[in-house]
Amino acid sequence: MSFLELASKRYSVRNYTNRPVEENKILEVLEAARVAPSAVNYQPWHLIVVTEQGLKSKIAEAYPRDWFKQAPVVIVACGDHEKSWKRKDGKDHCDVDVAIALDHLALAATSLGLGTCWVCAFDAQRVHEILLLPEQLEVIALLPLGYPGDAPIPLKKRKDLDELVSWNGYHI
Repeated sequence: MSFLELASKRYSVRNYTNRPVEENKILEVLEAARVAPSAVNYQPWHLIVVTEQGLKSKIAEAYPRDWFKQAPVVIVACGDHEKSWKRKDGKDHCDVDVAIALDHLALAATSLGLGTCWVCAFDAQRVHEILLLPEQLEVIALLPLGYPGDAPIPLKKRKDLDELVSWNGYHI
């Protein structure tokens, strides 16, 4: 499958089977995140793999959706602002770097027949407290991971390329 086919196949899964995800597949998606590029190669992320039901239930308190509770695995993506590269004007690239790693992870999951969904609208402070994280770590996203429970959703309509890209300067 070409990369474009793989990228087009990925969608936000909001229905998971109760089938456990094999450890080798979890390790493979984590490896995809590990090899992701980052600013100055600082790799300022820390991924916490949550498979224990009691801990998953506590994390679900920060994002109380039934479909989220179905996922057999939740990956808590954290950024370490003490380790991230900052541009001369102060721009912190931590969030950018974590997003690149998670995108690699999500695409690897798709290639293995697994589904994910970026979850950003959650109580980050609550997750931080549940996991007893050090202060410098920011919980950036939650990624449920598991086998999709329904047929793939067709790719939603995307903007045309000419609405997203300009050549040799900004043009509307």
